[in-house]
Amino acid sequence: MVLFPAIDILSGKAVRLYKGDYNAVTVYSERPWEFAEDFREKGCSAIHIVDLDGARSGETVNMDAVKRIASVEGLYSEIGGGIRNMETVSRYLEAGVDRVILGTAALNDPTFLKNALREYGNRIAVGVDLKDGKVAVKGWLETSDKEGIQFLKELEDLGVEGVIVTDISRDGAMKGTNLDLYRRINEEVSLKVTASGGVSTLEDVVALKAMGLYGAIIGKAYYTGAIKLNEALEAASC
Repeated sequence: MVLFPAIDILSGKAVRLYKGDYNAVTVYSERPWEFAEDFREKGCSAIHIVDLDGARSGETVNMDAVKRIASVEGLYSEIGGGIRNMETVSRYLEAGVDRVILGTAALNDPTFLKNALREYGNRIAVGVDLKDGKVAVKGWLETSDKEGIQFLKELEDLGVEGVIVTDISRDGAMKGTNLDLYRRINEEVSLKVTASGGVSTLEDVVALKAMGLYGAIIGKAYYTGAIKLNEALEAASC
């Protein structure tokens, strides 16, 4: 299983939100690329980037920070947050990012999703953020009427290979990840699923690995010291 330490960027800084609340922000660094360098030195092979400004506004105001993170050698990088047109997809890929994650646009603009898949294949993934089983959009600020499992099945039919599934209620709350949710998803679809939201203990990593998930994202648990990265990497790979 691939372990993705997360760097969430807001106004050029590395931050974490509590349950997606832009008014509940903890700032960890004003130089987010230094986290990427540290992750690589500790043995990580991948990193997950979220542009929180992009998720809210659709604008790529943090491109300079993203470029510096993506330039760290030896790290596979993926980014999500407000990517709603082909121009933004191209800009991120040209900046050195390996995979682009579509969120709101994948639900609201299926033609864009199809075009992106046709142009870039498995360099396109879809982020599926769930709140009470429904797909949340616009940086978690709104909840759609679309059932999460049904949406995942639709993505699979379209040819999407990888999805990042987040249970918003668990994100940043340090209450453990939603194992029942990921178990059900694994039973319903054959996508490469990366778990996100609430991965807060080594036991979470072990359990997700045992399910056969493709990946897991670690955010707040790393920054607070609840999970030691070397132990998590070992658990994910063994």
